[in-house]
Amino acid sequence: MKQFFKFVLATFVGIILSTIVLVLVIAGIIAAAGSDSNVQVDANSVLHINIKYPIPERTANNPLANLSFLGLDGDKSIGLKDILANIKKAKTDDNIKGIFLDESYMLSGQGTTEEIRNALIDFKKSGKFIVAYAEVYTKGFYYLASVADKVYINPKGIFEFDGFSSQITFLKGALDKLGIEAQVIKVGTFKSAVEPLVLTKMSDANRLQVTSYLGSLYDHFLTGIGKSRGINKDSLFNYANQMRIKQPEDALKYKLVDGLKYKDELIAELKSRLNVKAKDDIKSVELSEYTKSGADDTKEVSTNRIAVVYASGDIASGDGDDNSIGSETTSKALRKVRLDNKIKAVVLRVNSPGGSSLASDVIWREVMLTKKVKPIIVSMGDVAASGGYYISCAADSIFAEPNTITGSIGIFAILPNMQKLFNDKLGVTFDGVKTGQFADLGNTSRPLTPAEKAILQNQINRGYDDFTKAVATGRHKTQAYINSIGQGRVWTGAQALKIGLVDRLGNINDAVKSAAKKANLKDYRLVAYPEQKSVLDKLGQSFSVQMKTHILKSELGENYGVYEQIKNVTSMMRTPLTRMEYDVVVK
Repeated sequence: MKQFFKFVLATFVGIILSTIVLVLVIAGIIAAAGSDSNVQVDANSVLHINIKYPIPERTANNPLANLSFLGLDGDKSIGLKDILANIKKAKTDDNIKGIFLDESYMLSGQGTTEEIRNALIDFKKSGKFIVAYAEVYTKGFYYLASVADKVYINPKGIFEFDGFSSQITFLKGALDKLGIEAQVIKVGTFKSAVEPLVLTKMSDANRLQVTSYLGSLYDHFLTGIGKSRGINKDSLFNYANQMRIKQPEDALKYKLVDGLKYKDELIAELKSRLNVKAKDDIKSVELSEYTKSGADDTKEVSTNRIAVVYASGDIASGDGDDNSIGSETTSKALRKVRLDNKIKAVVLRVNSPGGSSLASDVIWREVMLTKKVKPIIVSMGDVAASGGYYISCAADSIFAEPNTITGSIGIFAILPNMQKLFNDKLGVTFDGVKTGQFADLGNTSRPLTPAEKAILQNQINRGYDDFTKAVATGRHKTQAYINSIGQGRVWTGAQALKIGLVDRLGNINDAVKSAAKKANLKDYRLVAYPEQKSVLDKLGQSFSVQMKTHILKSELGENYGVYEQIKNVTSMMRTPLTRMEYDVVVK
């Protein structure tokens, strides 16, 4: 009887808690829905830009973004699409007098930072001011802030200016201790995605390519800052190489910043620019809130449409979401825009390190079919490498940022041999029967036989041949030439332009203009695909993922990035992949 009452009490408490959670969620949805009304921007305001979160391609369709629950902050991130639109809108908004770039961490890739930076440069053409301030200038944020009219730093702050570096986590030693052998089958001298599993340091080929593209990225970084600050690029290189910027005073001495100010002094300057009395508050609007303002009068009414199909994240078979590319979801979107007569052209926005070679080929096929009936232009974001390049190569034209990471034309497969782990570490053995010599090919409890390796190598060779043939056809090059610049080698957008892997350097707006020109459109409106799921469709999944991520970040701290890299590397032990193994982020 005692156990019975315990069970009843536990059930009762569970029902109460579930009801409370449901009520809170419903209340949140109602409150959030009510907050979607237009935000009124006061006259004489500044647009406050403070970015401390990864920047997705599109803002999530989530009315609960501004809510906190069980200690978890809501997802307040705003997508690149809305960031660029807001800066453009602010340029002609009479109520916005300038932009305040507040301390930001720029967890995005360099292509994303480049697009925002170029939007700010365009904003300055309006004659309105941009003021930047930070207690800590990371390299990524300083690159963005360097376009400001005035750049200030806290007198006791930190200014990072010491060059770029790239580090890879190698797991072979750990796998050896566990008794696991990573059996690699690949094509591509530079296809280094497998190296963390089979080596303890970078191969000569990988060191060569990383040195090359990191140098290209750094050159573009220094060139951009030098142009904005009026400093010779070689001087900037020496400042970083000799670590001359140790204190904020050094940054001022070498003209990387315009002054040392505490926050109250910065606020006083903003008030002076806005002719606001010392006792009055500055009127401002947050970047995420400005999206809801009614100041945008640029919405097109044309019946002509250009579809922007977003392909962001790892490529896999099946359905995808805002953070992953599913072959089924993306193919369906491409078919839909291809068959819609109102859509006159397509821009495929690619931000992906690649993934499944099969899924990449499925999407490539849809790009090919779309190209036959209407123009399709690719706009590359931070990265469009390996499978990300595969799905891009068939387009009429390819746009990339100078610091986009692309190329990596290669293919590989990894099959773990865990015989030593099972036999020697765990004392587990296996036995069985089979009806054919290769019936258990892929069995991880034993090593591959020479005949099995030959079969898999032939499959990988065929996959690479298909990949290079697709690129050669799309880029109007010989397959031999593509093979010479392929082999898994990674290039920056600036390098890719020189070798013919991309057509032009430019952002997504440039790609849209090119699509319109190719379709002979003078007026049009943009429509986005795939359609984003509603919050109710992904509420449970989103909450569980966020809870897991919250716990891991709390426990691992700054080592969370290493955990992510290990997870990505170990997940490669599956089907043949066209993927780049790491992300390039300048913090």
